[in-house]
Amino acid sequence: MNYRELGNTGMKVSEIGLGCEHLENQNYEVIESVIDAALAGGINIMDVFMSQPQVRTDIGKALEGRREQVILQGHIGSRWKDGQYGRSRELGECKFFFEDFLTRMRTDYVDIGMFHCVDTKADSDKIFDNAPLINYALSLKKQGIIKALGISTHDPVCGLRAVNSGIIDVIMFSINPAYDLLPENLENTRQLFDLETYRKNTLNGINPVREEFYRACETKGIGLTVMKSMGAGALLNAKSSPFGIALTPAQCIHYSLTRPAVSSVLVGVHNAQEIKEAIGYEEMTEEEKDYSAVLTAKPAFSLRGKCMYCNHCLPCPSHIDIAQVNKYLDLAKMNEDVPPTVKEHYTALEHTASECIGCHSCERNCPFGVAVTENMKQAVAVFGK
Repeated sequence: MNYRELGNTGMKVSEIGLGCEHLENQNYEVIESVIDAALAGGINIMDVFMSQPQVRTDIGKALEGRREQVILQGHIGSRWKDGQYGRSRELGECKFFFEDFLTRMRTDYVDIGMFHCVDTKADSDKIFDNAPLINYALSLKKQGIIKALGISTHDPVCGLRAVNSGIIDVIMFSINPAYDLLPENLENTRQLFDLETYRKNTLNGINPVREEFYRACETKGIGLTVMKSMGAGALLNAKSSPFGIALTPAQCIHYSLTRPAVSSVLVGVHNAQEIKEAIGYEEMTEEEKDYSAVLTAKPAFSLRGKCMYCNHCLPCPSHIDIAQVNKYLDLAKMNEDVPPTVKEHYTALEHTASECIGCHSCERNCPFGVAVTENMKQAVAVFGK
C-alpha cells in the first residue's frame, strides 16, 4: 500500500481507503470481515457518515482494540430521526449525534471531523455563518476530540468557500471522470465554452470550476479524500456509463488519484472480496490503470441526474428508501425483462414508490439533480406498486 500526506494535517493516509456507506444493513460478520480485510491490506483511513445506530455500533465493535490503526472520518450534522437518516445544522442535534458517534464507535476522538454534506450556498451559509456551530467544531478541535476539521461536499463552489475560510483542513469530494469533464449546467452555459479550448484545458479538459477548486486545495494544503469515484457503479457498465464504454475500478481509482491534492480514494464495498479487489490496484501495471483511451472520445458527458444511491435525499415523509427504489429501477431498465430477483427485492421493501406523495423534498436535498418524483412514477409502472 502506498501512503500520501493528507494536506497539511501531518497525517499520512493510504491512497486506497474504505468508505463504509454500503455496510449499513449488513450483518456484523460481514462488517468485521470487511474491516479485517481493509486493515490487512494496509488501509488506514475510513469514512463513516451514516447515522443509523446499528451500523455505528457494529463498526465500533469491529474496530475495538484496533482503533489506533485507523484515521477515522466522522461527520457533524448526520442525524437519525423517526427511523431515517437526515442532515441537521441545529447545534443541539449536531452535538447529540456526534456524541452518539463517539459512543457507538467506542472512541473518544475523531481524526477528521467533517461538516456533513455541504452542497448548496444556503447550506454553506448555515455552516460558515453559524457562529455557535463553527465554535462548537473549533472547540472540539482545541480539545483534541477532533484532530482536523473538514467538510464533505459534491459542489466545487462550496468547496472553494471552505478552502478560503481558513479553518478547513480536509475536504471529502466526489470525483470521477464524468463529473469532471462536463460543467454542471452545460445546457445553460454552453456559450461560455469553446470545446476545443475545453479539451486542451490543463487538467485534460475538465470543468474549469473544478480545476480551480483542485488547484486551490493544492496551493493551500487542503487534503482531498474522494467519494463516488466509480459513480455508484455506473461507470463500470457500458450501458450505464456516459462514455458508452465500461471503465474498470482500477481506472476510476487511478483517475481520482491523479487529480491535484487527492490523498485517498475511499472505496465503498459490500463485502471483503470487493475491498481486496480495490487494494489490488496497488499491484497493477500502468497500462492496466490507464484511463486515457476512454476519455479522449468526446468531452461532454455527465452523470448529472443519475442516482448515486447515497440517500442524501432523505428524510422522506412516506419513509420510502429512495436509494433502494432507484437502484432496483436502474437494474430493471438494464434488462429487457425485469429479473425476478430484482422484482422480489423491490416488492419486499417496507415502503414502495406508490406511497410517494410528490412533495419534492427529496429533489431539493439531492446533490445530483435526480428527478426522484418521476423515478417513483416509473417504478410504479415497472413493478406495479
